[in-house]
Amino acid sequence: MDFTKISDQLLTLVTLYGTKLLLVVVTLIVGLWIIGQLVKFLSKLMNNRHVDRDVQPFLLSLFSGLLRVLLLLSVASTLGLETTSFVAIIGAAGLAVGLALQGSLSNFAGGVLILIFKPFRVGDLISAQGFTGHVDAIQIFNTILVTPDNKTIILPNGPLSTAPITNVSTRNLIRVDMTFAVGNDNDLNATRASVQKVIDACPYALKDQTHDILVNHLNDNGVAYDVRVWTKPETYWEAYYYVQENVASQFRTDGISGQKNAVLIRQA
Repeated sequence: MDFTKISDQLLTLVTLYGTKLLLVVVTLIVGLWIIGQLVKFLSKLMNNRHVDRDVQPFLLSLFSGLLRVLLLLSVASTLGLETTSFVAIIGAAGLAVGLALQGSLSNFAGGVLILIFKPFRVGDLISAQGFTGHVDAIQIFNTILVTPDNKTIILPNGPLSTAPITNVSTRNLIRVDMTFAVGNDNDLNATRASVQKVIDACPYALKDQTHDILVNHLNDNGVAYDVRVWTKPETYWEAYYYVQENVASQFRTDGISGQKNAVLIRQA
């Protein structure tokens, strides 16, 4: 065995590929360290944003996996390997999966955006996609609403994250708008005083807010009053029905005529 010839060949290989191998090792070590730091930063960011802890491991593993694939492609390119075919295969596979799961991926992305930016939280009263209810759960693909009549509504997160949302709970108070109609023969101040008695007695009307009793319009048939009562979002319907029932009763007690034609209208 010619050891001299073998040593010359090894020396040649080291000369040709030693620098590349060293660069590959350094790239792997530094790249993995950077990926680890980025994952830690993302984890800290999600904790500060109060992202659901059940979702965090999945997002972190997805982020880490993508970065590792990019690192391996970079290493392969450093070694002189042809990466075009690998990129093409990965791209084709990603396109096929994306097309097959287009709706699910849209809902997933929407769920991530909702969990990160929190346009609403569990327990909030919101109106979205034509439905109004309290948020019961925010899942990765869907958001669960419970309507005032105790129906469960499942809304996909994709459309929910891109469409307008009315979050009633953000300000921690909501105005209940109502309209009452009485006869023309009633004194305006007496009618206002009758309605004010009901508002003052309403346990759901906020005492630190100014409630309105305004004349909407007058005609030959009677006078319409706009009544605006401030309450908590969770007691909207309680305030609504309390005022409706007790205004009718108070009108009878105070002799306000036309109470049978009184109408209470909830306005959006």
